[in-house]
Amino acid sequence: MAYTRAAPGRAAQVARRHWPWRESGHGPLPALLLALTAVTGIVDAVSYLTLGHVFVANMTGNVVFLGFALAGAPGVSLAASLAALAAFFAGALVGGRLGVRAGADRGRQLVAVTTVGGSLLVLAAIAAAVAGQPVSSGARYALIVPMALTMGAQNAMARRLAVPDLTTTVLTLTLTGVAADSRLAGGGGGHPGRRLLAVSAMLAGALVGAVLVLHVDIVLPLALAALIVEGVALAAARRSREANADWARPPASSA
Repeated sequence: MAYTRAAPGRAAQVARRHWPWRESGHGPLPALLLALTAVTGIVDAVSYLTLGHVFVANMTGNVVFLGFALAGAPGVSLAASLAALAAFFAGALVGGRLGVRAGADRGRQLVAVTTVGGSLLVLAAIAAAVAGQPVSSGARYALIVPMALTMGAQNAMARRLAVPDLTTTVLTLTLTGVAADSRLAGGGGGHPGRRLLAVSAMLAGALVGAVLVLHVDIVLPLALAALIVEGVALAAARRSREANADWARPPASSA
């Protein structure tokens, strides 16, 4: 019995010792942003697999799809890509505005954006339940818009929080950094652990989202995404109330 009680403690100590953001000054932010990175994978799985060739978080993909649609490629919706891009842009504006209103306190910034984002994902889940499956071409915009708004606001928030290697929605530069900063490429090594955790979080989210979409329905992954985002909001609110929450203030230098 003593062994079973001690083992989790040792495991926690090992995890803390090897946590890539240990002593970085960012407190709980990396773990919370990793959870939001997983949400990105979930919602993009829902949008791409059930709403046509459209992403709600990966705007690079939507710009490419927009070009395909303009060229007349079959199976690509010009309207869906434009709707996702416009909603993401609007969400980024909202996220930036919420960040300004929250001031320099990074905890308040995170709480504000995730509270709004979680509510939007709840609306998307309700819309999915009402629309049923397969989602009609008209009803899909009721899902694309709130999801893309959430991702735009989330991306703006992550940019303001400035936690290294955690943008929550984009991995191109993250993957580039793993290779370009490696000793094999002549670099100093960088922080591959951080970057690989971000990649793994999005991969896990995409896997879970795809499994639920393909084998259950689209309401469950959206509800799960909303639950995670609201959980992040609650955790950030609780931690930001701690005395001497130095992590809530931007560090002198991001590392």
